[in-house]
Amino acid sequence: MGRTIAIANQKGGVGKTTTSINLSAALAMKGKKVLVIDTDPQGNTTSGYGIDKNELDNTIYELILGECSIGDCMIRDVIHNVSVVPSNVNLAAAEIELIGVERKEYILKNEVDYVKDNFDFIIIDCPPSLNMLTINAMTTADSVIVPIQCEYYALEGLSQLIHTVNLVKERLNPPLDMEGVVFTMYDSRTNLSMQVVENVKQNLKSHVYETLIPRNIRLAEAPSYGMPITRYDAKSAGAEAYLNLADEVINYKK
Repeated sequence: MGRTIAIANQKGGVGKTTTSINLSAALAMKGKKVLVIDTDPQGNTTSGYGIDKNELDNTIYELILGECSIGDCMIRDVIHNVSVVPSNVNLAAAEIELIGVERKEYILKNEVDYVKDNFDFIIIDCPPSLNMLTINAMTTADSVIVPIQCEYYALEGLSQLIHTVNLVKERLNPPLDMEGVVFTMYDSRTNLSMQVVENVKQNLKSHVYETLIPRNIRLAEAPSYGMPITRYDAKSAGAEAYLNLADEVINYKK
């Protein structure tokens, strides 16, 4: 049965999408079958896998409105061992369309349950806000990984996210686990990066992944070529970091 992980942080620009794309590709390289679900209306995870998000008949938007099944909108084997449920700007309207819908927090979970046994990992890229799409991702997930940028305001908003995770756990999805924090955009040349890592480790009661994702030019370039870093430059520091993170995620125990 697949392990479902939501990649969440309501702050934008912290490396959620980069982590969703490259962690899933790294898990696939380790021989795991992976489904990536893009729940962000910007659709950056979709285009980061080389999918033209504007030329799709069925996306997660149609799935959430009940107009197609998860099988209908899934794009299989985008790269070896990775399938994608894509997203585009239409998804921005989902919040309004779901007003008054019963049990709307479970729409995604009910669909994912049909295919969960076909995958080792299901990675859900969440939007940069705490809205109904994020709640759907968290009710579907077994755990949450939070990417945090190594910058001064790293801890800002984190308590709000943890509060949301705890509320979902309490009211909608009791087994939900705050799996941990992964540091992104780490620059070993600056004292600030090291201070942020130490500060978060001291103040956070959650698990912190050992792997630090570096600030890396190749990592930043890869999405514009529609490739994960393991394909774009498998020997780069970014690729190595995500392969190490994949090992940690595979071996994670509650």
